[in-house]
Amino acid sequence: MKKLVVAFIAMFLGASVVFGGTFKVDSVHTTVGFKVKHMMISHVTGKFEKFSGTFDVEDNKVVTLQGVIEAESINTDKKERDEHLRSADFFDVAKYPQVTFVLDKVDGDKAYGKLTIKDVTKNVVLDYEFGGVAKDPWGQTRAGLTLEGKINRKDFGLKWNKMLETGGVLVGDIVKMEVNIEGVLEK
Repeated sequence: MKKLVVAFIAMFLGASVVFGGTFKVDSVHTTVGFKVKHMMISHVTGKFEKFSGTFDVEDNKVVTLQGVIEAESINTDKKERDEHLRSADFFDVAKYPQVTFVLDKVDGDKAYGKLTIKDVTKNVVLDYEFGGVAKDPWGQTRAGLTLEGKINRKDFGLKWNKMLETGGVLVGDIVKMEVNIEGVLEK
């Protein structure tokens, strides 16, 4: 009987590792990307290279997520544009060094949370896909998820723009975000 109880406890604890726990974002296997219209005819893509965060998984579902992005780490592969994006015209990284996201809840394929840029916090709804939980070849438990959505940059005080001779503007208002997250179970 004692062996049965020990086996049951081991099975329960093993299941909790597979189906639950706190995961630390693995920056090597995570991307925080975006794209925005350029001159009304194409898109500029970019990403943030420095970020951190944690998320909790219960019953194969993300139940909490907190993320911090270092705004100065923006990279669109053009030095001059990145410097402009760091300036007071856009992110004003000297005054507002971080962008944050806090998950409120997941409901089906939607994630609801609060996004803060330049000390402006707005509720956002993002498409959510949970990739699952798996052990890597080195014995670490990992979990993955994707968040995608759109925000209006002007809602967060990112208002700079230029009018074009042909009509329209240099930078679109709508920013499309795609965040692919992989985390490692904290021990």
